[in-house]
Amino acid sequence: MIKLGRQRENRIWCTFWSLAFFHFEWLMPDNSEITRFTAQLQSSSLPKAPAAKNLRIKIFADGANKETMLRYYQEPFIAGFTTNPTLMRKVGIASYEEFANDILSIIRDRPISFEVFSDDFEEMEKQAHTIASWGKNAYVKIPITNTSCAPSVSLVERLSAAGIKVNVTAMTIYEQVEQVAPVLAKGCGGIVSVFAGRIADAGYDPVPIMKRSVEYLRKYPNVELLWASPREVYNLVQADMIGCHIITVTEDILKKLPLLGGQLNQVSLDTVRMFYNDAQAAGYKIRYVESIEK
Repeated sequence: MIKLGRQRENRIWCTFWSLAFFHFEWLMPDNSEITRFTAQLQSSSLPKAPAAKNLRIKIFADGANKETMLRYYQEPFIAGFTTNPTLMRKVGIASYEEFANDILSIIRDRPISFEVFSDDFEEMEKQAHTIASWGKNAYVKIPITNTSCAPSVSLVERLSAAGIKVNVTAMTIYEQVEQVAPVLAKGCGGIVSVFAGRIADAGYDPVPIMKRSVEYLRKYPNVELLWASPREVYNLVQADMIGCHIITVTEDILKKLPLLGGQLNQVSLDTVRMFYNDAQAAGYKIRYVESIEK
């Protein structure tokens, strides 16, 4: 009976968040500040994107490749690092603990987020305390729910009260921020990671949610909003414009940062040169015809 009760409670939570997302996205008044802001972002009269050095937002490098992480550690504009089990598995890391301790032994002065990987909250709590013990700059990523959609808010509250720096991850709706920010703030503070890129992948504009979250967090100065899973360089500009505190950036996007704020006619020319050079390098040939039959 207890198991059935928990399943029913989890379904209620999922239904609540789904309805909240629907209500916010589709019933928001047209004259709201958020809608006007979104329209401004989409306007062709926007000012030129600021150069990377002028961005106020903190950039965290996202990945699990040691060589890449240490290379970006040499860059002063990288303010921190994030990783997760999926990224670790992708690069073939065999020992979670060995990798984390190795990185933390070198990078000691910037935050690094490591994620728990249990689906049981009691086990998550043990993992969180262990991860936090690995280094003073270690943040513990706790998913907003487990795989059954049971909320992790109570766990986050206990961890934050214990002085563990928590990065609440995998959020996609404003109501989740509203649920977890107060318990983080009541403790030692932390990070709320909203996956703006995944919101966009689902066909929704993430900016209204991110903008509203920024405004909500003004009353919790020890809680920072992280724009997670960006898909393009312009996401940095969007995040910076709304006052988001942090953005995680993969190496693919970091490589494009020199383009930020560049002249569009130069971007056009560079694209033409890329196509030409690649065709030459491939040795492509076309056999010309004498004439075109009409």
